Amino acid sequence: MPVERRVRILVIEDDDDSREMMRLLLEGVGHRVEEAKSGQAGLDKLLELRPDLALIDVGLPDFDGYELVRSARVRAQGQRLYLVALTGYSQPEDRRRATAAGFDEILAKPVDWHALDQVLDTALGASSKDP
Repeated sequence: MPVERRVRILVIEDDDDSREMMRLLLEGVGHRVEEAKSGQAGLDKLLELRPDLALIDVGLPDFDGYELVRSARVRAQGQRLYLVALTGYSQPEDRRRATAAGFDEILAKPVDWHALDQVLDTALGASSKDP
């Protein structure tokens, strides 16, 4: 996973091992990573930090990733957020639900690192076009 530019990434994942693994991998290739382990903590950090990319587990405690994304889109008031669903469910209906909620991309768990690298490239392209 070559890094041409450091990306600010927020990982919102309630499973400690999954969150830690994602953080270690991303930091290991030079990205800056923040973490949250619940929907509310994730929403708060997302709106405060405005990372280049947020990786969001859809099955979070307190409220799920779909609700988090819908709330973030409303509260961001048109500011660009690049939001990626992390889900163990990747059937067509699951993908439609994630897209309808406002996710930009969907990554199935376990995360394929080549697919994540492509998402990072896309997020960088999207963030360079911010108004």
